[in-house]
Amino acid sequence: MEQALILVDIQNDYFPNGTMELVGMSNASRNASRILESFRRRDAPIYHIQHLSVRPGATFFLPDTNGAKHHATVSPEGKEVVIQKNFPNAFRATDLEVQLREAGIKQVIIVGAMSHMCIDATTRAAFDLGFECTVLEDACATRDLEFNGSIVPADQVHKSFMAALATPYANITSTAAHLDE
Repeated sequence: MEQALILVDIQNDYFPNGTMELVGMSNASRNASRILESFRRRDAPIYHIQHLSVRPGATFFLPDTNGAKHHATVSPEGKEVVIQKNFPNAFRATDLEVQLREAGIKQVIIVGAMSHMCIDATTRAAFDLGFECTVLEDACATRDLEFNGSIVPADQVHKSFMAALATPYANITSTAAHLDE
């Protein structure tokens, strides 16, 4: 089965000193880097997704800023594909699906940020388009959210979204378990 890696929004603004720092992003990027290196060694298809915020009032991932650049831990190299997006779903208004289909991809491994937003939207879209999905949960990160005056800690947000994606959208596993397969 042809397999591709999709790295979603692992960009500087999500790291310490960025404008939208996420909880656990440094650890998630280290794990994403491990799976990226595995794909590079096998010369397997790699797709870097870069969010550029173009909506009025956007405060992070602004075009032509350091915050919008890919983080050094996962910077694209050589022939690795970079797809820019403007919505949470990496398939919306991009040619990601076309590129995956042209490459004969059947299964996608998804890592990145934010668990509750772009990882969720991209995974569900990939599933709906007929791709077999795996999300490496420890290579994803998110942030605290607020709902009805209550703060929902990032750890709970992350776990809730991974649990929701687990059936039927994706196989949820760790980086180490995936690398051991």
